[in-house]
Amino acid sequence: MEPSPLPPKTIRVLIADDHRLFSEALDAILASEPEIEVVGRARNGEEAVDQALALQPDVILMDIAMPSVDGVEATKRIREQLPKACILMLTGSNARADVARARDAGAAAYVTKDRIAAQLVDAIRELAVG
Repeated sequence: MEPSPLPPKTIRVLIADDHRLFSEALDAILASEPEIEVVGRARNGEEAVDQALALQPDVILMDIAMPSVDGVEATKRIREQLPKACILMLTGSNARADVARARDAGAAAYVTKDRIAAQLVDAIRELAVG
């Protein structure tokens, strides 16, 4: 008798974005994906760090520009304490300087907000598998 295949692993996602409507839109996009579960939402970098440490999600969607602590600094702090954290930086800008800052902080990938509908779910899946 063949062993039954294991069900696909649920990808646990934390959304960190200070724009409530955008955060809710991300949540709605991800809710349609059965293997993705949004486990938390943060409104600023401080909350993102706290929730990342408490929840230890598989992937963190991090807005680059947030109040209190921006996404770049939050990414640095998270990666210092959770070196294997997979952080996908989200931004309205595709300026080379922003991409470089995100990578230097430890972001695994970078998606501009205008490309989210086309690239977000695939990017999350790629980060979650390694």
